[in-house]
Parts: sequence; C-alpha cells; structure tokens
Amino acid sequence: MTRELLGVFSSKTSLRQLAPALVLLLNTFTWYTFTHQIFTLVVDNLSVSSFERLLIFVMYFSATAFSALLGAKFLRHTDENYLVLWMLAGTLMTTFLITVPENTTLSNSLIGLFFGISVGIGFSACLAYFGDLTTVENRGTSAGIVWATVSAGTVALTLLTNDLDISQTLVALAAWRALGVIAFFIMKGRTRKAEQLRSPVAFSSILSRRDMLLYLIPWLLVSLVNFVESPMLETLFGDFYITAEFIEFALAAVLALLAGIMADRVGRKRIIIAGFVMLGIGYAVLSFFSGLTFSLYLFTACDGIAWGMFTSVFFITLWGDLAHEYEKDKYYVLGGLPFLVAGFSTILVKPYVQFMSTIVSFSLASFFLFFAVLPLLSAPETLPEKEIRSKELRSYAEMAKKARDKKS
Repeated sequence: MTRELLGVFSSKTSLRQLAPALVLLLNTFTWYTFTHQIFTLVVDNLSVSSFERLLIFVMYFSATAFSALLGAKFLRHTDENYLVLWMLAGTLMTTFLITVPENTTLSNSLIGLFFGISVGIGFSACLAYFGDLTTVENRGTSAGIVWATVSAGTVALTLLTNDLDISQTLVALAAWRALGVIAFFIMKGRTRKAEQLRSPVAFSSILSRRDMLLYLIPWLLVSLVNFVESPMLETLFGDFYITAEFIEFALAAVLALLAGIMADRVGRKRIIIAGFVMLGIGYAVLSFFSGLTFSLYLFTACDGIAWGMFTSVFFITLWGDLAHEYEKDKYYVLGGLPFLVAGFSTILVKPYVQFMSTIVSFSLASFFLFFAVLPLLSAPETLPEKEIRSKELRSYAEMAKKARDKKS
C-alpha cells in the first residue's frame, strides 16, 4: 500500500509540483471550515428577527454559489496571480467578520454577500489547480495526502484557538490566510506538468453526460443528508457534539489517506460505495439505539470514516478524473457546489428540530443513503481498468516474492 504513497514523492520534481497545491488547499479548507462555522454562529446569535437572519444567510449562500459558477466560467486556475488575489480577498473579509455583532442587518447582508464571493469566486480554480498537477494514476493518493493534512491542520487549529474568543479567533484566521498567501506566492511558478487541454466545455455539456450525473446525484443526496441531519445530531449529542466533531476530523486524517491510496489501487467507485455503507450503518444504529451511549460513539466512528473517504475521493479526486483532458474548473465547481450550498439546509431545518422525531429523521437518512447507492452501481469506474490490473499484478508479484523469501 505504501508504493502509491512513495510514488507521489518519488522524485524532487513530483514534490516541487504538488507542494504549491498542498499549501493552497490546506490553507483554503482550514480557513473556510473555521470562518464558515464562526459566521454561522455569530449570525445565529444576532438580536434580529428570523427573517433578517435568513436574509443574511441567503445573501451568503447565493453569493457563494453564483460567484463559484462565474469563477469557473470566466476565470482560470492557470493564472496563479489570480489565486493570490483571491486568497488576499479572503484575508480582508475575515477581518470584516469581526464587525458583524455591531452592524445593521443591511451591513451584515453586504458582508455575507462579499464573504460568499470571497469563498466561491476562486473555489473551482483552487481545486482545478490541484487536478492539473496530478494524473489519474496518482490523483487519489495525492488527494489523500492533501485531505489528511487538512484534517490534521483543522485539529491543530482547533487546539490552538480553543482559548480565544470569536474576535481573537478571526484575527488568527486572517493571519493564517495571509500566511497562506505568502507561502503560495513563494511557491507558485514552480515547474508544472504540461497538459494539453481542449477548448473549455459548456456546463450543459457536462451535465448531459451520463457518468457525471451518476456520480453527481449521489453526492448531492449525501451532502443534503449530512447538513439536514446536523441539527438533529447536535441536539442528540448535546455536550458531546463538539468532541465528536474533533474525533471525526482526527479519523478523517487517517482514513482520507488510506482511502486515497486504495482509490489508486482498486478504483474510486468501490471506495465511494464503502463510504455510503459506513454512513448508512451509522444512521441505522442511531435509528434503533439513539437512547444508548454506545450508539453515539459508533456513529462518530462511522461518520468520520465515511467522510474521510468522501473528502479525498468524492470531493477532490473524482471530478478531476471525469474532466479527462478538458479544463477542470467547471467539473470541480459542479462537484463542489452540492457540498457548499447544502449547508443552507441546516439553516432551514434548525428552527424545527424540536418538532422532529430523531428515529424518523435518522431512518429517512438511512433510506436516502441506500437510494443514493443505486446510481453508483451503474456508474463507470474513472480509474482506467489497465491501471487497476497492473497494480493487482504488482501486488501479486510482491506477495509471491515474500512467500518465496520466507521459504528460502
């Protein structure tokens, strides 16, 4: 299993090429994870009407979605200076979030708008930059390394900011984003893999592809299940919820790497289906044993394992595979939007949690996850069959050699 991991860094060239993308994605996803949570928390606690609160969230999520689509259509990840400017915009907007508790609803709606733009406008370019630096043969392992680093970085930042208040945490995040700008600016321009790309493809052409839809529909369903059930889980877990999230990120750091390596050996489809199975088991356990403490720990393990698989394979690897030789920006934005925008469902569901049955809610989650697997069964594998067979033969040869060495 370590062959794929070593292969990514088998030469100085590989390390030079992947390092800028690693820095870019590590900084971006850790920054986004914390700023999104803080923005949501601060807006939830504002002394305003439910309509005004909803308006701020609508501005934020709609700006994220539309700017992501516009960025994928008109801007290109090949312009590294654009990525630098995008990160600088994120640094600036993080400082503006500090003022939210003292602002009017109009001001906060504008902050939500520009914060959403600062997230979405460079989202596809960020992921496409990574996709352009990797090949289909090593993209899974590279994605595993990236998301393992992101998860570990999130855990580390959580520990470092644990004793800070919201304003201090936002200042720290602004500094973290600025540090990412400096690191990426220094690393950008290194030798990159020359890739012959065809003319940009239209969104309509991508969405008319059968293989794209067979993967996109399950991804949309699992993203909705994740965010719709989030308020229910927070209520059920109580004080243990924050600890459970911490444990899940720690599990994801390990499982993302393992899933990425395995995705380069046995294919993406098997890993994704395994993630759905793990998540389905977790929700099934909560459906039947929600009153028992062990079910909380078992769900935490299942959820952490599943999302470790999803983030490295479903979120980062798959859409780059499906793009083939085309420019990857639009593929990544269509693959990423379900996860980014599905967070709005949490805002809509949260006020009604007290009226919902946990048993019914978790049972429906299990049903939708089972339903989501059906398109995956018909989806084509994106890792070339010859690559899978080649790695299987190498694995058999290594096993035979070890067996022979033991006998001699």
